[in-house]
Amino acid sequence: MTSAENASQENFEDEVVETGQRMLMFSVIPSWMISFIGHVALIVLLAFLVMPKKEEITTAIEASATPGETLETIDLDMADFDDATEEEFSEVEFDDVMPVEVESDLESLDSMESLESSEFVGAEEMLFDEGTFGEIGTSSGDGSEIGGRTGASKSSALKKYGGTDASEEAVELALQWIVKHQLPDGGWNLDHRMGPGDHRDSPNAGTLSEARNAATALALLPLLGSGNTHKVGKYKENVRGGLEYLMAAAKRDGRGISFMEKGGSTYSHGLCSIAICEAYGMTRDPRLAPFAQGVIWFSEDFQDRQSGGWRYVRAPTMSVASWQVMALKSAKLSGLSVNPQTWALLDKFLNSVSDVDGSAYRYRPANKNSRKGMTAIGLLCRMYTGRDKDHPGMRKGVESLSEEGPDLYEGGDDTSDIYYNYYATQVMKQYGGPMWDKWNDTLRDHLVETQSKEGNSAGSWYFEDPMGTSSPKGGRLYTTALACMTLEVYYRYLPIYGDESVSDSFRLD
Repeated sequence: MTSAENASQENFEDEVVETGQRMLMFSVIPSWMISFIGHVALIVLLAFLVMPKKEEITTAIEASATPGETLETIDLDMADFDDATEEEFSEVEFDDVMPVEVESDLESLDSMESLESSEFVGAEEMLFDEGTFGEIGTSSGDGSEIGGRTGASKSSALKKYGGTDASEEAVELALQWIVKHQLPDGGWNLDHRMGPGDHRDSPNAGTLSEARNAATALALLPLLGSGNTHKVGKYKENVRGGLEYLMAAAKRDGRGISFMEKGGSTYSHGLCSIAICEAYGMTRDPRLAPFAQGVIWFSEDFQDRQSGGWRYVRAPTMSVASWQVMALKSAKLSGLSVNPQTWALLDKFLNSVSDVDGSAYRYRPANKNSRKGMTAIGLLCRMYTGRDKDHPGMRKGVESLSEEGPDLYEGGDDTSDIYYNYYATQVMKQYGGPMWDKWNDTLRDHLVETQSKEGNSAGSWYFEDPMGTSSPKGGRLYTTALACMTLEVYYRYLPIYGDESVSDSFRLD
């Protein structure tokens, strides 16, 4: 890193500290000042994101440098397990991380008076040229697709799609384990042993202790999936702390906001993007809007213009694309602006990693053989981009997943591919029918039965993945988060197909 870059980073960190100090003032100043300072703080934040309007992408696509290329190269990641080899990744040694007690102002998101949407639009018009901020909060998505996570809607979906009292109890136990491992600064660590308290001695801690952004997002997603936000829910204080941790960790990169970090790279950004976009979609809190739109702008700029995918170390992969696509989908559902060319480029990438009929998918274009985990991701991406349920490739692909079934313990083998199970479950649930019923009965009961019931591990899961790379890196927090979200599948998102489906404005077929 050059001296100029170092200076820029130091300036950014100073700004974050100053912002945190300013937010503390809201607890001691008169109420008439709160609204005024809230407006000023928002204007400053929006001004920070002023960037030129994105140029349209033409059909003559050229490879170009991306903002992420200025970041430090990351060697390892928990999710890059499906087709990785030792030639691609070299081991990174991490120093022991000592727990540090840091006081977190968990009230700061509530200390500012909420701004009315009209006031937010007014601030946008003052600070930006026309169109700079897109149609943030005003596009076809209104958050309703992720609005079935509470109340009667949740109860109805749980019953209709095959959830049980036992599966919901497992979700609650998992959330309890997750929040117990939140750190004083509001974030989480994949090495769940870090932090104060004597309850952190569960086995199978993750090794990617520096990927704090990824860990925090992984913890937030099941909390959000169960209907908690920083405004409502049993765990609203925990959600608030996690969001504030991410907001403080956000970095301006190009025209957007990045969550790239050592140990997580593109994966960290994708996970954080999903969490922030969902939090915005569930609350419509205008204070989250610049962060939510900013992460999407960064993802769009970081997309490889030649292949249409997203890079990790070398060529774009299906595994990396999975989290980016889910973030883009969450953004669209939440009413944020997503460039249509982003979906067109994604379609190009999906074509490059799929079989001719679109029923099976590979890790990267150069691979010869498809993999079940990548097939699950590919089919879900196709669903998100509007492929019809009766498309021959969709039907054949879902049938192949059904024949494969969930990856469970068998014959004394203690491995279970929770990454595959997580994505394939979403595909099967969205497709529905007898194949979903069979899949759900098998995996739901397996997860309930295998959840830890004793000691400080109670409520968590740990599955060793077949390749022995993903689970050790992400650890118990990673596998618990994915297992918990798998059991939230009944109400996390509304159906894509059927009478209750939501319209989609970015169909590619």
